[in-house]
Amino acid sequence: MRTYVDVEAAVTLPRLKRITGKILDGLANLCLAVAGVMLVFLIAIFGWLVFGRYVLNDTPTWVEQAALLLVVYITCLGAAAGVRGNSHLSIDFVREGMPEPLRTILRYVADLFVVAFGGFMAYQGWGLVMTNLERAIPMIRLAESWRAAPLVICGVLLVLFSMANIVSRIIDNASNEGN
Repeated sequence: MRTYVDVEAAVTLPRLKRITGKILDGLANLCLAVAGVMLVFLIAIFGWLVFGRYVLNDTPTWVEQAALLLVVYITCLGAAAGVRGNSHLSIDFVREGMPEPLRTILRYVADLFVVAFGGFMAYQGWGLVMTNLERAIPMIRLAESWRAAPLVICGVLLVLFSMANIVSRIIDNASNEGN
């Protein structure tokens, strides 16, 4: 028998899921937008490299290190957004061939693995950030920690987006059982 509180929770959870989903989708879109701007900047600095090398006969040596730094940010932000959009690399034909109860369990297991990996990535990345504060990246004179920072950002986002997938799936299952 449902009580008034159960009905209220059933109405509130899907609404909360929609609001949270919009916020997380906005965060994922922000990741893609920042990665896109960085990609344009990456292309521009390689254009400057080619121009400097072949036209000015003065190769800008900072471009290689800046490009390496940009690639790490672009990759990590794109990977996190891919987890939110479920467009990341996955091999799901085995899971999808399973009967429904096992398929659902495997979806949870996959999300939990991503949570564990993201947590490990954030933790270890933070260790790299803290141990490399004093060391400079050659040619661009930023702290080496800037190379490890995307690991922390990506790890936190992986945990956040995967946990949101798990909670969303739980809410959907609870809503389907209530109907």
